[in-house]
Amino acid sequence: MAAYILRRILLMIPTILGIMAISFAVVQFAPGGPVEQVIAKVTGQGGDAAERISGGGNDAGGSFDAGGESSKYRGAQGLDPEFIAKLEKQFGFDKPPLERFGIMLWNYLRFDFGESYFRDISVLDLILEKMPVSVSLGLWITLISYAISIPLGIRKAVKDGSTFDVWTSGIVIIGYAIPGFLFAILLMVLFAGGSFWDWFPLRGLTSENWTQMSWPDRILDYFWHLTLPLTAMVLSAFATTTLLTKNSFLDEIRKQYVVTARAKGLSEHRVLYGHVFRNAMLIVVAGFPGAFISAFFTGSLLIENIFSLDGLGLLGFRSILDRDYPVVFANLYIFSLLGLFISLLSDLTYTWIDPRIDFDRRDV
Repeated sequence: MAAYILRRILLMIPTILGIMAISFAVVQFAPGGPVEQVIAKVTGQGGDAAERISGGGNDAGGSFDAGGESSKYRGAQGLDPEFIAKLEKQFGFDKPPLERFGIMLWNYLRFDFGESYFRDISVLDLILEKMPVSVSLGLWITLISYAISIPLGIRKAVKDGSTFDVWTSGIVIIGYAIPGFLFAILLMVLFAGGSFWDWFPLRGLTSENWTQMSWPDRILDYFWHLTLPLTAMVLSAFATTTLLTKNSFLDEIRKQYVVTARAKGLSEHRVLYGHVFRNAMLIVVAGFPGAFISAFFTGSLLIENIFSLDGLGLLGFRSILDRDYPVVFANLYIFSLLGLFISLLSDLTYTWIDPRIDFDRRDV
């Protein structure tokens, strides 16, 4: 097992290198870089980040006259070339792309992500500041979805083909087909003061006077704010796990050892939970780390934007619009690294649940 873990860790190096290299190359051609963002503000073209993008990337685009000299930045006409040079030095664009990429990788190896371009704070502190919101969403949605899907999946397997199985399958499939962000908007309209009832808050994870509340009131306030976001996310989150649990149990129930256990006179409950459960839940439980990291980041991106929850999803979205590249690349690096380690953890969970699995005998 040690050799397998070592091979997997070594494979992470070219994987993370490839992810960062492709992303860095794409950014070089993205229009409206940080230098152009500042130029837009200086020349009075500021506003929403998306509206300020007028074409031409950091190293691409047409040439314009800036103080009588050629400039590669759109909108730099009439600006002092020394001012443009200072901007390039401030954002690190005075160096060749390969040198910048090498410096970035060296810093990231030491978890030095620098400072945000447009916020007076280090990137690591900014990520740690926003993390509690995303952790709350990711943790609760994973726990709730597993708490619903596992019992429901087992029940569907036991009642396979019955009216209960058919109706619940229809509900699960419909829930999975409805986009989470669309359901979130519907919840806002119905229960957040849109057109009907004003029962839940529209934004934020806590109330403004949260620090002045007693601990019981804080807990209630916290879950009061989480109700609508979690409801929107859980609708489709438990569908895949429910069907996976059902199919896993059906596969195990039809095997010979189950027939033998029943022939020995064991009760159905003993057969189901004493023999079938451990084998059937192997793939479901092993997928828990991956489900958490998925809900932690990708699953909460739109929900955080809709409900104005100041988490990593909203941070990443705004950083992309503002071309705040240190924040964008730090998020990408951290979550790519987490994803790779979570994948390894999932494999190790398989061996913990079922010691018969031996990855050392298989190719990576």
